[in-house]
Amino acid sequence: MLTHFNYKEIKNNMINQQWDFSFFYKQKKYKGSYFKDGTIQWDIQPNLPEERKFLETCIHDLMLFHVYEEH
Repeated sequence: MLTHFNYKEIKNNMINQQWDFSFFYKQKKYKGSYFKDGTIQWDIQPNLPEERKFLETCIHDLMLFHVYEEH
């Protein structure tokens, strides 16, 4: 389970949108950037491909909820 998920908008225009994110998973802090097209650029990335895929899915879901859905 991800904990302490945080994101901050870096760019917001019609061409480029970018957010920085950070969170903890299994007591390790991860950081990266999320782009409008769904691309994730990791600053600190998971070592295992299975964990990376799982975390990218979680990040996509969280960004859709926090950024794109109207509350």
